[in-house]
Amino acid sequence: MKIIKTLLYLTAGAVLLSTSVHAEVVDRIVAIVNGDVIILSELNAAFGTLQKRIEASSREADKEKILAESRRMVLDRMIDNLLIDQESKKSGIVIKDEEVMETIKDILSRRNMSMDDLLRGLAREGASFDTYKKDVKEHLLKMRLLRREIKSRITVSEEEIGNYYNKHRQDYEGKEAVRIKQIIILLPKDHDESTKKALREKIDNIHRQLRKGESFDLLAARYSQGPAAHMGGDIGFVEIGLMLPEVEKAAFGLSKDEISDVIESPVGFHIIRVIDKRGAGLKPIATVRDEIIHKIEEQKMDKKYEEWIKELRNKSHIEIKL
Repeated sequence: MKIIKTLLYLTAGAVLLSTSVHAEVVDRIVAIVNGDVIILSELNAAFGTLQKRIEASSREADKEKILAESRRMVLDRMIDNLLIDQESKKSGIVIKDEEVMETIKDILSRRNMSMDDLLRGLAREGASFDTYKKDVKEHLLKMRLLRREIKSRITVSEEEIGNYYNKHRQDYEGKEAVRIKQIIILLPKDHDESTKKALREKIDNIHRQLRKGESFDLLAARYSQGPAAHMGGDIGFVEIGLMLPEVEKAAFGLSKDEISDVIESPVGFHIIRVIDKRGAGLKPIATVRDEIIHKIEEQKMDKKYEEWIKELRNKSHIEIKL
C-alpha cells in the first residue's frame, strides 16, 4: 500500500506535466519516510498558522530565513509523527475518537474552559477543531508508545523524590481544605418564583429526611443534580477560595460529620455534609509521593524521547525533497 500510494502521487504529477509543458505542479512529495509520503499540501496546512504569526511579527530582513527554518522544523515534526504512527501500527496501538474527545473534555475541565471557549480560541489562531483533535491524538499516540517503549527503562529513586520535594516545597504548601458531600438542586436559567418555590419545597423535604436519619449517600444518588451524585455526592477535598461563597461559609463553619441547613446560592439549593477537614501547611511527602514520581518520570521521558526518536530516525529511510 505504501508503494502504491507513492506511485499514485508520482503518476498524478506525470499527468499534470504531460497535460501542458507550462502546467504548474500544485502538489508534490516533500518527504518519504519508510515508503510513506508527506506531500506539499499537508506541509502547507500544518505550517499555515505558524506562517501567519511569523509574517505578522518578523522584520522584513529576517522573515524569509525564519520562514524557511520554521517550515523545516514543522516538516521534521511531521516526519517524527509519521515515524511514531508507523511504530504504533507495528505495536498494535490504536487511539479511538472517543479517547481523544475524553482527553479534550479533561483539558477543558482542568482549565475551567467550555467547548465554545476552545473553538473561539482556535478561530482567533486561525486553526480548526479537526487540526486540534489531530494534535491531541498524536500526543496520546506518542505518550502511549513512549510508555510502552521507554517508561520500562525509567526508574525513580527515593533520593530523587526527596530532592524534588525539597526543591519544590512551595508547590506543596496546602491551603485549608474541607471534604464534603453535597446534594444540590439546580435552578433553571430562566426560572420564575413559582419554580423556585417548588424546588425549595423539594430540598426542604430532602433535608427533613436527613434529619430523620435517612442515608445522605442514598438521597444524594436519588436527588442531587451535582457532580459525583452516584458516589453519594462526595466531591472530595476542596481548598478554601474555590467554592461558592454561600457554600464555603457553611462548609468551614461546620464540624466533622455535621449536616448543614439548606443553603441558597445563585445556582440553586445545597445541603452539605462535612466528612473531613485539613488545615493549612506543608503537605506531607507521603501524600504527594505519587505526584512527584509522575513529574520526575515525565521529565525523564522527555529526555529519553529525544534519544529514542533520534535512534528511530537513524534506522529509518528518510528522504527530504523540499
